[in-house]
Order: sequence, then structure tokens, then C-alpha cells
Amino acid sequence: MTTKLKIDFVSDIACPWCAIGLGGLEQALATLEGQIAADITFHPYELSPDMPAGGQNGLEHISRKFGLPHDQIRSSREMIRERAAGVGVTINTSDESRIYNTFDAHRLLAWAKDEGRQLDMKRRLLALYHADQVDPGDHDALVAAAAEVGLDESAARTVLESDRYVEEVRAEEELWRSRGIRSVPAVIVNDRHLISGAQPPEEFERLLRGLAGDAG
Repeated sequence: MTTKLKIDFVSDIACPWCAIGLGGLEQALATLEGQIAADITFHPYELSPDMPAGGQNGLEHISRKFGLPHDQIRSSREMIRERAAGVGVTINTSDESRIYNTFDAHRLLAWAKDEGRQLDMKRRLLALYHADQVDPGDHDALVAAAAEVGLDESAARTVLESDRYVEEVRAEEELWRSRGIRSVPAVIVNDRHLISGAQPPEEFERLLRGLAGDAG
């Protein structure tokens, strides 16, 4: 008998650990196919909500924000790249990479949810940011990404060039902050159980098995 789990995935496409976390979660769910069926909804969380258009150099931004030397950031970057590869995620960050504002990407994800393509859109936007190193504030890039997952290009552009989903995204961000979410990825199962961070696939599998047993 298959147990159904409701999963809320709070994240930012700018967050490499969110890409790794989703990769690990999806690997775990593939292993649990036939035992657990997950209904995943993605929710917005901006790591850099005040990031200006065009972004900033990532190496310099992280160094200033956290007071870290460049060599330590580079070492961490390589570790992240290896962790990502282990769950099938490509991250091509370099010293030239930039950190961008992701608000419009979150609006597009809200629209994609209404269109029934949110998971596909989330995967594509994560790849756009981390593998392709493309600015998600570029509406042409976002429209192209929407088309790649089977969504209507003109409808996507209409959303992006309007103020649609602005209030919805802001309200969701405030909702999750009010619930104590201060770091991402945050995975909430059945509205009750929080799994924090980019857990390895085997840990996601263990945790989901236990929660499915509780739900049963």
C-alpha cells in the first residue's frame, strides 16, 4: 500500500544547497517508489532580497557578508560541487559567478504551480542558475525556461511583465518566516515535521520511511 505524503519545500533557486536537497529528496523518493507518493509544493525564500538588478560577484559578496577569505570560499565551493554531482546536480560556480535577485523566478514558479508544472519549472530554474549561470532576472531567459518545460511563452511573459503573483510571493515569504524558517532548504512533511538542510538521499529515505509509518 502506498502512503501519500504532503511535502512543502521552502527554498531559493540561488541556493546551491537547495538544489542538492531537491536532488537528494528526489533520489530518495525514487527508491521509495510504490511505498511513498509525495505531493511536493515549492515555496519562496529569498537569500538576497535586496540584491540589485545585474547581481554582484559571488566571491566578493560572500566574503563581505560572512567575513570569509577567498580560499575558504573556493574550498567550500568545490565541496558543494562534489555533493551536487553525487545527486545528479551540476553546479558550475567559479570566481566570476554572480549572485542574482530571484524574485521574478519565484513569481514564475507560483504561476507554474497554477499551470501544473511547478516541479519541472523548479528543476529548470535551478539548472538555469547553477549550471547555466544565467541571471534569473532576465525575462527572456525565464520565458525560454518556461517554454522548455512546456509552458506557454506568451503567457509567461505576460506574468513577468505584470505585477501578478507579487503579493502572493511576498505573503508566502512572510508566512514561512512567521513559522520560524530562517534557513533553506526547509522540507515540511504533512504540515508537522521539519527536515532541515540538504540531507543525503539515504537520510531523506530513512526519515520519510519513519514519517510514512507514523502517517499509516
